Amino acid sequence: MTENKKRWLAACGAPSLLAMTIAAVSSPAVAEDALLEEVITIGTRVEGRSATDSSAPIDIVTGDEFVNQGDGDLNNLLRNVVPSYNVNAKPISDAASIVRPANLRGLPPDSTLVLVNGKRRHRASVISFLGSGVSDGAQGPDISAIPAIALKQVEVLRDGAAAQYGSDAIAGVINFQLKDAAEGGTVEVKHATTAEGDGDQSMVAANFGLPLTDSGFINFSMEYREQDSTSRSTQRDDAAQLIADGNSSIASPAQVWGQPEVNDDTKFFVNSAIELSDALELYAFGNYASRSTDGGFYFRNPEDRAGVFTYEEKYDSNGDGVKDKKLIYPLIGDLDPSNGIDNCKNVSVSEARDLDECFSFTEMFPGGFTPRFGGDLEDYSIFFGLRGELSNGIGYDVSASRGQNKVDFHIYNTVNATMGPNTPTSFSPGGYAQTETNFNIDLTKATEISGKTLYMAGGFEWREEEFEINMGDEASWTLGPLTEQGFIIGSNGFAGFGPEVVGTFDRDNIALYTDFELEATDNLRLGAAIRWEDFSDFGDTSNFKLSGHYVVNDRLALRSTISTGFRAPTPAQSNISNVTTAFTNGQLENLGTIPPTNPIAQLKGGKQLQPEESESFTIGAIIAAGDWDITLDYFQIAVSDRITQSADQLLSDAERAQLVADGISGADSLSYFRFYTNDFDTKTQGIDLVATYPLGDATDLSFAANWTDTEVTDFNPDTMDDMRHQQLEDGLPNIRGNATVSHAGDGWRGLVRLNYYGSYWEAHLDDYSLPIDAGDEWTVDIEGAYDFSDSLSLIAGAENLFNNYPDKNPWSGVAGAEYPETAPMGFNGALYYLRAQYEF
Repeated sequence: MTENKKRWLAACGAPSLLAMTIAAVSSPAVAEDALLEEVITIGTRVEGRSATDSSAPIDIVTGDEFVNQGDGDLNNLLRNVVPSYNVNAKPISDAASIVRPANLRGLPPDSTLVLVNGKRRHRASVISFLGSGVSDGAQGPDISAIPAIALKQVEVLRDGAAAQYGSDAIAGVINFQLKDAAEGGTVEVKHATTAEGDGDQSMVAANFGLPLTDSGFINFSMEYREQDSTSRSTQRDDAAQLIADGNSSIASPAQVWGQPEVNDDTKFFVNSAIELSDALELYAFGNYASRSTDGGFYFRNPEDRAGVFTYEEKYDSNGDGVKDKKLIYPLIGDLDPSNGIDNCKNVSVSEARDLDECFSFTEMFPGGFTPRFGGDLEDYSIFFGLRGELSNGIGYDVSASRGQNKVDFHIYNTVNATMGPNTPTSFSPGGYAQTETNFNIDLTKATEISGKTLYMAGGFEWREEEFEINMGDEASWTLGPLTEQGFIIGSNGFAGFGPEVVGTFDRDNIALYTDFELEATDNLRLGAAIRWEDFSDFGDTSNFKLSGHYVVNDRLALRSTISTGFRAPTPAQSNISNVTTAFTNGQLENLGTIPPTNPIAQLKGGKQLQPEESESFTIGAIIAAGDWDITLDYFQIAVSDRITQSADQLLSDAERAQLVADGISGADSLSYFRFYTNDFDTKTQGIDLVATYPLGDATDLSFAANWTDTEVTDFNPDTMDDMRHQQLEDGLPNIRGNATVSHAGDGWRGLVRLNYYGSYWEAHLDDYSLPIDAGDEWTVDIEGAYDFSDSLSLIAGAENLFNNYPDKNPWSGVAGAEYPETAPMGFNGALYYLRAQYEF
């Protein structure tokens, strides 16, 4: 059997290889190298545990299983093989288009802890202000900075583990285990394109290992990738009407919905270790990644975009003192206000063009404009440590790490309207940086108590988080000469960060934990963990976990856990100020996010954020039924005081003026604002099913499915509206699953995978009056490979082979989106790819 064929069998057997270990226990004929793939490093601090020995459900995905796909974004690759993991395209979502939010078990991205080689990875600097409800306001990690070729395996712990690992582990833990070979390597070249002929992806990747003296290794991985944009758009109704009325300057389409363009997507990872003695090892690993993302924004209609092209005048229509209606006039600036603003206020646009002192933005953009928005991202991390064993049998691991994720935003084809004709049309509005520093001491010891083996562990952690808001160029936030005449301040679409809101916000925490596992009998193992943490900004929290694993017989084992957990509010969520443009009540409005301790937020119920708290329960079975190998697990996660953005809060004129005085750029044009709040409680429950069945000597069938249901059990009606309520409960499909048939022949191999995505609900454009009840969908993936030699292979395949699309968007004329933007299967249709692989 060639090396390529062995790798293929390991990669394509099942989305989770748990069942291979079951088979190994009952059948010695299972290959030893397949069994080795099942050793886990999360969910337990006992070395050598297999996935089926774990008291909690764990998916094991080999690195080759990621590589043997057409897409190049690790988020998409993980979605394809782990049904409880959801991520969508985020075509027009501000910074969420740069780092897309992903959801494990229906919870927000910052409820999943991400590890690399068992060590906590820093979170991204990007905050998902437009997160389709489920991810609103979340600040999760950026796993797309990890090259798939660097991965030996990925472990997905589908269980709350805050008592073992600390904050963020409410939904589970994903551990990316890096390759550690000291020799050999792989070079891959891949190109992919959609059935529409757009969205091309080109990638070159390599991995190789070298010896580090006679007792160590250093392993390098690198990837370079480019991704073209796509467009699944129709012409907006308002733009079509402008064209029908004779405006020949309207773009076609006026607004583009599709995946963003990604340039210079560069990723490096290095993993190394060296034995200093028989009982001491020095290790180090780290990464550097950078990329530039460019995406779309909303169309600015030249006839009704307030603050740029038109002026909105509120008036009291019925004498009740409430200014509830608006009259819209052309907004024409007086460039020489010493002559009196009235000289320009009541003239037409055509007349203004003939008057030197009068200016309208239709002179610059007669067909309106659609800003383009993106960012330049840099990500790095460095980990190093010493691990070994003392003469008394105590194992230790002392480590330190530092990581940073930084994004500098850019926006162009837009204006700072207050600057009139002197405005630039491209801006650098500033950026965010998230920096985290960690120091850990972990200790382990195995001992005997009454003839029973007891595994003990304990440790200490110190962590510091810093969130930095960096200033934008002056034109992106300055108050230009037309400020008092009704024009919007700041770069339109994403106002720059001015001197009043920039700064660094930090906090630190310490943690102590202890962990026990007892082999109570030959068939029963019990576990317990307790963790205490103290945070500088809100205080301390304590959490526990109890677990059990019982082998009934050689065909059945049972497992269960019960635990409490927490997720600490991030410094960004507690302190950030931001203005973005979104659809609100059917109109394009500037929407602000302000700190919850801002006096205006406090008037609406804002206060110092506290940690979320969770209670989790799982029970499952590991079954070997004839040739079927099955794992079946039920889970329930109750989360109280969930941190999220509030519902939109209406601003009064006085409140708006106060925000302007506080230095929040663009606040003069705000109609609504949000703030972070501990707002509501939820109960999430579900079932995970994984099964494999051998169809022949070289053919296997595998099946994985997930059912997840979320219920909002308590909420504050003053800060949560009906739309957000339904987004949380119905915004993701309740059922996801896939079935794979793989076959390996002499010199060739292939697979067919059938994917199922359940129905879901979307509030299109975050507008409750534009509901989409989208139906379920099926897609088919296929891949075939031919080995020209033991080293060289050519692979061809297709994701979504039959070019299936989600249901059409019934509101496509409103903003031009042909399909629901939150479609869990994506909306680009088929992706065809060709890949060459060389091993040495």
